[in-house]
Amino acid sequence: MSVLVLLRHGESQWNLENRFTGWVDVPLTEKGRAEAHRAGQRLKAAGIRFSRCFTSKLQRAQETLTIVLEELAARDLPVVEDVALNERHYGDLQGLDKAETARKYGDEQVHLWRRSYDIAPPGGESLKDTAARTLPFFVKQIAPLLESGTDVLVVAHGNSLRSIVMDLEKLSREQVLALNLATGVPLVYELGAALTIERKTILE
Repeated sequence: MSVLVLLRHGESQWNLENRFTGWVDVPLTEKGRAEAHRAGQRLKAAGIRFSRCFTSKLQRAQETLTIVLEELAARDLPVVEDVALNERHYGDLQGLDKAETARKYGDEQVHLWRRSYDIAPPGGESLKDTAARTLPFFVKQIAPLLESGTDVLVVAHGNSLRSIVMDLEKLSREQVLALNLATGVPLVYELGAALTIERKTILE
């Protein structure tokens, strides 16, 4: 048995401003830092003892992880940072206000870019593209640890984590498009042989 925790970073400045963020390296807000502290406290209360941590190359995920590890009194844990766990790249939409973008391109087009599985915005990635880099990393770097009984914490982003959830839970394209991961809320999987899900808990 092993435990995998997936945690979306706390609220970022561009989450607050309702902008497409993608790979732009924006910081957490004060609310985002508070969300990270709360996530760490809930993980501590759950009694999970991690051995390895993974995060993206973006500061909003890295700062969230740092705060969580402070709450867990586990700042010395090994941490792997990799671009494979970065948020979906929104291409030409990055930095644009979402409401303004809808007015410019039309609600239907923006909805397709945001919520379809394999339609990418101009110059950016679809969810399918994001999964194509996130899942091979998960299979190579994280899954073997879980299979050996190691408890792992992954702090990343809405779309990179959605692709992992899709694979773990065997979700269809339609099901994953309806999946939303809240900022700063740990998703806890207790995994058995072959990474079968024995139990799933959301620490809200």
